[in-house]
Amino acid sequence: MAGIYLHIPFCKQACTYCNFHFSTLLKEKDKVLQAMLKEIELQKNFFPKKTNVETIYFGGGTPSLLDIKYINLFIDKINSIFSVDTNAEITLEANPDDLTLAYLSSLKKETLVNRLSIGIQSFRDEDLLYMHRAHNAQEAKTCIATAQDIGFEQLTIDLIYGTPTMNNEQWQANLQTAFSFQLPHISCYALTVEEKTVLFSKIKKQAQAAPDDEQIAQQFNILIQAMGKHNYVHYEISNFCLSPNFAKHNTNYWKGVPYLGIGASAHSFNGTHRFWNISNNAIYTKNIMDNKLTQEQEFLTKENRYNEYVMTAIRTIFGIDKSKLLVDFGESYLQHFLFEVSPFIDNKWVQENNDIYTLTHNGKLFCDYITEHLFVEEME
Repeated sequence: MAGIYLHIPFCKQACTYCNFHFSTLLKEKDKVLQAMLKEIELQKNFFPKKTNVETIYFGGGTPSLLDIKYINLFIDKINSIFSVDTNAEITLEANPDDLTLAYLSSLKKETLVNRLSIGIQSFRDEDLLYMHRAHNAQEAKTCIATAQDIGFEQLTIDLIYGTPTMNNEQWQANLQTAFSFQLPHISCYALTVEEKTVLFSKIKKQAQAAPDDEQIAQQFNILIQAMGKHNYVHYEISNFCLSPNFAKHNTNYWKGVPYLGIGASAHSFNGTHRFWNISNNAIYTKNIMDNKLTQEQEFLTKENRYNEYVMTAIRTIFGIDKSKLLVDFGESYLQHFLFEVSPFIDNKWVQENNDIYTLTHNGKLFCDYITEHLFVEEME
């Protein structure tokens, strides 16, 4: 079991909050895409033989900038080199302004893409302007309805809460708009201010208002309550679905399934090592066309693997499995975990059921704090 991630490092314009690797200079797009196709060939031995690829994910950047031709070239190349499940989940991230009737029709009729992840972020123009998004509120609504009319059943949208432009009532209205489409999956993220972003610079210069932590907490609570009322399963801190529509690709990340990342800045994981490509389109392209991979790598120690398991598992309904801790890491790690998790059970931030440890409703507000205390720095 494995996944393949394709990082398409291009956008029409820069969102102020984004710290992912991308470029708005599209003139080199074809060269980079050709290099990515070649990297797939260079990585033909990344997975052990007979590994079944069950997810392909076009991320970015803005993958919906891709012509249909390139989407098919990537899928065909992957199918020619790897063993891909006949029912593979193939996801394309998309921006609303790209999802015209013509483009959606071509995606549905001419490609194997069977899932769309649409970066709505908000159904309110005020929020979209604050984030410097390329689309408007009407396009956000129209593209979802059009995708559903075309026949895309597996849809997910991203929403962002905590923007200074949106009060609690407006956040509730945003959610109600999302619910009106009866979407099988919704991802909701708190607005975070990352260093080296335009938003960080504007807030530092007091040219733009900063998010308020108290408001973020309030809107997170509103989110959880609203999702529960509409029968969405809160299966990861930021992800909700109408069962059984879990996102396979991301769920596999959280469960430690190996994946191969293709493209500048893309990350890979094979179970023992993490790899990452250089975050520079020109150097990436030159090296790949010279038959040289641009990866750095890190061997994951037992401490690394334990910390990553704790960090990802605690965020999900699948939780931290006591037996897995013992089998994969040993008695000393298990005892460390049991000691450190105890106060969080006492204050009802973590709950235990059949040796599986998960966050409570209140615990989800303190996920990062709890995770930090469960980590190990060094174990004998």
